[in-house]
Amino acid sequence: MKLRITIDGKAYEADVEILEDDGAAPEYPPYPPAPSAFIPTDISEPTIALQSPNAEGNDKECRSPVTGMVIKIAVEPSQAVQANDVVMVLESMKMEMQITAPHAAVVKSVLVTPGSAVKPNQVLVEFE
Repeated sequence: MKLRITIDGKAYEADVEILEDDGAAPEYPPYPPAPSAFIPTDISEPTIALQSPNAEGNDKECRSPVTGMVIKIAVEPSQAVQANDVVMVLESMKMEMQITAPHAAVVKSVLVTPGSAVKPNQVLVEFE
């Protein structure tokens, strides 16, 4: 069998020999349908609690919601903060997350430093 191929305006002729000709593409079995008893779950409810239910003193602590690294600390001891003021910035999975104060308070102590690795539910800042 002869083929003519044109590349950049120049025509080339080639002899082609077909060695194997099955004639058809391989057949794959059909994908099985989902079982009739399948019921989608409602995802409106959170599946993971960020803080353990037995953690005491939550109103006087700011805890890490994720595993990550401290990028920036925006408060220092004896500083007054308002509710939702940024306390620090964490990086988790290449994304920055602002950690905010849960309520108006005075910072008692900061328990981490920039570059510290933190775990979920770890206390980051204590309030008076």
